[in-house]
Formats: sequence, C-alpha cells, structure tokens
Amino acid sequence: MDDKILELVRESKPKYIQNYDNFEPGKDYVLYSGQLWDEEELSGALKSLLTGKWISSGERVEQFQMKFSKKYNVKQSHMVNSGSSSNLVMIAALKTHLKWQDDDEIIVSPVGFPTTIAPIVQNKLKPVFVDIEFNTLNFDVDKIEEKITDRTRAIIVSPVMANPPDMDKLSDICKKHGLTLVGDNCDSLGTRWRGELLTDLYYCWTTSFYPAHHISTGEGGMISSNDTKFIDVARSISWWGRDCYCVGSNNLLPCGTCGNRFDRWLPGYDGVIDHKYIFAHMGYNLKPLDLQGAIGLAQLKKVDYIDQKRREHKKRVENILTKYLNVRIPDTLPEADPSWFGTPIICETQEHKERLVKHFEDNKIQTRNYFAGNILLHPGYKHLDDAEKYPLSNKALSHVFILGCPPFWNDKVFDYIEKVVKDAN
Repeated sequence: MDDKILELVRESKPKYIQNYDNFEPGKDYVLYSGQLWDEEELSGALKSLLTGKWISSGERVEQFQMKFSKKYNVKQSHMVNSGSSSNLVMIAALKTHLKWQDDDEIIVSPVGFPTTIAPIVQNKLKPVFVDIEFNTLNFDVDKIEEKITDRTRAIIVSPVMANPPDMDKLSDICKKHGLTLVGDNCDSLGTRWRGELLTDLYYCWTTSFYPAHHISTGEGGMISSNDTKFIDVARSISWWGRDCYCVGSNNLLPCGTCGNRFDRWLPGYDGVIDHKYIFAHMGYNLKPLDLQGAIGLAQLKKVDYIDQKRREHKKRVENILTKYLNVRIPDTLPEADPSWFGTPIICETQEHKERLVKHFEDNKIQTRNYFAGNILLHPGYKHLDDAEKYPLSNKALSHVFILGCPPFWNDKVFDYIEKVVKDAN
C-alpha cells in the first residue's frame, strides 16, 4: 500500500507544492509564501485517509500535539482547524479559566491581522489599543501603562512578521500590574528572545498552520500552554463544549480514559449518563482532520530547515532592497532573533509605497500590505475606536508593505528580484 501511495504522489506532481528549480523569470510568479511540502506530507495524509482509524481528530493529531509541545518546550498543545480558531478558543478559554468578566480589557496593537482583535470582541471583552512606533512597527511599549485600568486583564503580543517588541519591558509591566502575557504567535514560530524561545514568556500562545506560515497542514492552528487545566478548557470549547477528553483508541474503551465513563455525571439529574455527552462549556466544533496531524508530523521534520532558510532569505531580500532603494527595514532589537514570516518595508511616502508595489506586482513578484494596517479604518472594526487617535498605525497602511522570504526561493529567484529592484529606480 505504501509503495503504491508514494508512486501515485510522485506521478501526480501537485501544483501547490512549490518548486522553483525550473523558474522562468518574468513568466512565473514569485509567491510571497507557501507550504514547503514533498511526498512525505502527501503520503502521510493519504495513508491517514485510507488506513486511519478515524477521519476527524484522532491518533495522528494527538501525536502531532505531543511532538509539537516537546519541540517548542511547552507542557501541552491542542490542535484546532485554523489559526483564527486558535485565537478564538484561546480568548474564550482565558475568559473562562481565569474568570474574566464581560467588558474586562485586553491591550493590543491596532495594526496586524483582524483575528487577533475579533475574538476579544466576540467574547464580550474590550480591546484597548496602543499606537505603534515606527522603529519595529510593534505597539509602543512605553505607552502601555497609561492605558491600564482596574479592568485590564491581559496584554496580547503579535510580533510584526515575527519581530518582537521589548519583551523584558512587557514582562515587567505584566508582573507589576498582575496582567497575563498572551501571544498571538501565528507569524512567529521559532522566534527567540535572549536565546530562548519567545513563547517561553507567554502564559499561553497560538500558532497557525495556514500555507503561508512556518508549518503548514493546509489549514490548522494550535493553542499551547504550560497550564494543563487551561488546555483542558480550550479542548472542551473546541469540542462542542463537552467535558470528555478521550482521543484515539481511548474512544473505543467502554470505561473511557477516566475509567468511569458511565456514572452520575450530571448535577441535578438522578441517573447514569455517558460522560461523552456532558457539556461543561458553550463551545464549537473546531476539530481538525486526522490527516492534518499526519501532515504536521512530517512538517516537524522540516521545521529547523524552514526556520534557517526564512532567516537567510529575509537577510538576502533586505540586502537587495537597501542596496538599490531608498527604503528602510524595521529595526530588530538586540535581544531578538526573529524567525521571519516576511520582509517588512517602510517607504518614505505613500506615493513611493504604491509605486513600488505596482512595480513588483507588474513584474509578477507578489507583495502584501502590512495586513490590515490600522484595523480601525475597516468597516467591520471602525466602531471599536477612532482610527485618528492612532496616527502611526494609519501610517503603517500608507507607508509599509511586505515581500516574502519563504524557504523554497532559490538563486534564480533572488537574481530576478535583484533585477526588478534595480529597474525600480
């Protein structure tokens, strides 16, 4: 069976597997990112689909969670169906587990991806915004304390393209005011601070397995923490709200993992009931497929290579840009060692940014905004605060764009990028 699967994979040569060995400058698109897969991911997924015991989250997801946790120095991780869902579940679990109340406040940057902000509002909490500074494009840590009130419960950090703010100052602020430091680490997997994993500093954190990110399972996300009780709540919320935590073959045990599956579980009900149908929280169904766990296991074998190449490629892009163009790359603090998601570029004027973006796109080199820019400018979020109160966040939309630094670019791609950059003058 395995040989036949591998043969099928080799013959099919899926188009979404990035391979620039035969790159034709000016004809082929230079993608800003994408998953680094080969036959191992595809054969793992197919074997899971064809021979696995369970199509939904099962034994392979469980194995991926355990190996991911070991790799990233955390006690427990829980996989869901997307990075956005991981943020939603994380905030819901924080509110439940730490007993936050409606309208409690979370400090966050107005610049970035909307699913950092949306779960705060969706869980009836209040986002409190701090404007950015233009050295790193992160929120201005020196302005945070003036936003803290007696309702402030947490600070969410979402490093720009994996480039973190001053984490020492943030940690001190959280300790001083009794706040929880939380990481939206969807762009930052593998980033380090003072030589240690950035995620070691968070109470809990998320990551995304969307194709643009460091590890890709097609779609998917992870919530991680050293507080295993918090992960129990997160698991429940993403599994319909049920109390049961059986996975894989334990689902088949008549007594379940707890050894007491059929008992008087339901308060106020005088009878025996199956623990699998006790609902401790209001929840969702945000489970991944087990084949995504199989892909994740294959991706973990490549993640050190991916990490290394992203760092190298960001530096190559930066050197090309600053050699020929009057642009600036955001500063990296001396304590930080980012595993780059992309290469952020700061232009002198809005006209300059728009001209460069058009030039790259016309030459089939993909660009991206710095995500939403100021989220408060957008129709779905403008009711949360006045965008004009955050002028530097507005400037992030008008003056900043992103080029990629994915691991699958090669010398042919970089030579073409350099040619296009030279022509931009």
